Amino acid sequence: MKVKVCGMREADNIREVERLRVGDGTSGMALGIDLMGFIFWPKSKRYVAEPPSYLPSHVKKVGVFVDASLEDIRQHIQDYQLDFVQLHGHESPAFAQALKPTMIIKAFNIATAEDFLQTKPYEGIADYFLFDTKAQLPGGTGLQFDWSILSHYDGTTHFILSGGIGPDDADRLKAFLTSQSTPLTSKCIGIDLNSRFELAPALKDVNRLKDFLNALNNE
Repeated sequence: MKVKVCGMREADNIREVERLRVGDGTSGMALGIDLMGFIFWPKSKRYVAEPPSYLPSHVKKVGVFVDASLEDIRQHIQDYQLDFVQLHGHESPAFAQALKPTMIIKAFNIATAEDFLQTKPYEGIADYFLFDTKAQLPGGTGLQFDWSILSHYDGTTHFILSGGIGPDDADRLKAFLTSQSTPLTSKCIGIDLNSRFELAPALKDVNRLKDFLNALNNE
């Protein structure tokens, strides 16, 4: 299970989160942070206006964009040495394809089974999908959608589960994944953590993250 922490901005906090790793647990594997997200949408409270004095070198860097231009995204890829681009707006499949060979995460807001139809044109283009809560503003709302809807997803692209996952959700998350069919469980390859692990916008509570990872790591 990959762990993505999104909405990062402060250099010292980036260092702390990057170093975060919990013990082996009964699974025999340590859990740490695999991806770190930086939001480049000016309307976000977690907007990153300029490169922090420290950028992570041991985790993958994800740039989050909402209907930005190709030129703007490509400039950010260069300036921030991004490994992934996460498209959180109305970007077309052709737009996503134009950003290759950068890895692409395409985000979708989910409320009903019919919402999965919008993923079809991006199959074979996006490397991962991200399923988030449907809300007026994209991302970081702290609201959680009904995970049972995921049983209707029949695509082939692996996905990251987002949408209000919080410090107390480790047991619920494990129970949900183990209760689903094998195909669905194998398609969910990661989780996205953001607003419910914050002391303030773009400032993550490292202790809360550590406790969550420990709970997730223990079977």
